[in-house]
Amino acid sequence: MAQIYSNKFFILLASLTLGIFSSFSLPPYNYFFINFFTFPLFFYILAFNLNKKLINNFLIGWLYGFGYFLSSLYWISNSLKFDENFKNLIILSIIFIPALLSIFYGLFAILIKFLNIKINFSSILVFSLTLSIIEYLRGTIFGGFPWNLITFSIIHFTSSIQILSLIGTYSLNLLVITFYCLPIIIVFKISKFKKFTIILLASLILVVNFYYGQNRIHQIEKSEKKIVNPPIKLISPKFNIERFFIEEPTENKLNELIEMSYPINKDLILIYPEGMTDLGELDKLNSDTNKISNQLTDNSKIILGITLDHGDSIFNSLALLNKELIIENTYNKNKLVPFGEFLPFEKYLVNFGLKKITHGYRSFNSSKERNILNVGSISFLPLICYEIIFSGQLNKNKGDYDLILNISEDGWFGNSIGPFQHFSHSIFRSIEEGKDILRVANNGITAHVSLNGKVIKKIDTTEKGSIEINSVSRAFPTIFSIYGNKIFFCLVFFYISLIFFLKKIK
Repeated sequence: MAQIYSNKFFILLASLTLGIFSSFSLPPYNYFFINFFTFPLFFYILAFNLNKKLINNFLIGWLYGFGYFLSSLYWISNSLKFDENFKNLIILSIIFIPALLSIFYGLFAILIKFLNIKINFSSILVFSLTLSIIEYLRGTIFGGFPWNLITFSIIHFTSSIQILSLIGTYSLNLLVITFYCLPIIIVFKISKFKKFTIILLASLILVVNFYYGQNRIHQIEKSEKKIVNPPIKLISPKFNIERFFIEEPTENKLNELIEMSYPINKDLILIYPEGMTDLGELDKLNSDTNKISNQLTDNSKIILGITLDHGDSIFNSLALLNKELIIENTYNKNKLVPFGEFLPFEKYLVNFGLKKITHGYRSFNSSKERNILNVGSISFLPLICYEIIFSGQLNKNKGDYDLILNISEDGWFGNSIGPFQHFSHSIFRSIEEGKDILRVANNGITAHVSLNGKVIKKIDTTEKGSIEINSVSRAFPTIFSIYGNKIFFCLVFFYISLIFFLKKIK
């Protein structure tokens, strides 16, 4: 066995393979049990290589991350298919994005070398803590990209993830990594009684967490609902994304959207996806000739994604319109997708012919304000597409509201696993924030998600249609919605204290 682990090529290949296998624990596959094999083996490889060169450890971590991200994020390259300028970059993007993200795992492996982990229980805590901190940094620094944290592998265990309401995604990520590493105790040189004690304590934690989750779900389901007046209708048109790259009369798309919203012979809040039109297109509409206004009641409202051009600034926005298609309120997107919605270092890179991936040459501007919007009897926190993935960063002003509204366009992902991964964040956010989420995607999953993470109604990625909503759950205040990711740092402190305690009693 020692001879095998001394083979550098075998170790590097094994690390890459383990990363690929781990990616299949994520949505939409959710083969979570894989991680009970991959994480102990990854732990063992790093522990065995501590006496090797620093670059060896970096390569082990980097290759694990490269396999993980290559297998789970390959679909990002699909966004380059819609513009001839980018088609030559498809292969490069498939390699470059995982390679860049894998640097975090390489740094993790270097830290593990300096922390000198052994084959013992305290080292499991060190391993889990270090990796979870690295994952937190990946999700926050340089704008952050918290996509495909390992904790999303347990998304189907609705009772178990209710703890998100207390501790949030990054804290649960730390606990999940710890549990995935526990099978390594099989090779520990400790008594059977100690192994049994560790397994018993872990099982007890799981049972308590399951009981808490079941109780929370029961409380939410028996609580009184809030009536929505006027009712809300979510419309998923499944427009081919290429329609937005060609000249087409605005009336065609808007009338098509209205037809999909039938019946509309009563007061309604009609909600359409991200990027349906722009202000210039709305201004060109002739209210005397289009059929839209005449079909809506006086109290009906329209919410849709729109591009707002203010001359020196251009925003990816959500707009609230009345029946005359006059804008009454707007929200401008805060978190923009790098390269997708804005070009980093634009004034330099434009000289090489580069631009943002979405339609048009100008980069979008980001706003710093995210105000709660009120429509009829309902108040909601607006989020556009990518913004739903940021745990603990939603409600900036800490104001009260009834639900979260997330409009999106997942057509950039193509027919891939991307839309399922994107949707999984909605389930986590609903539990964390204690609010129902209404998600409206053009191409992608449109759904009403309860604040306990259960999907009440859904339109799949391949279907078009509408969902009418007459009531939502009443807000269920959560500890995480108050304290956010401060709780993660409290758990980090607890882990550090426990590690020192274990080392001292040893």
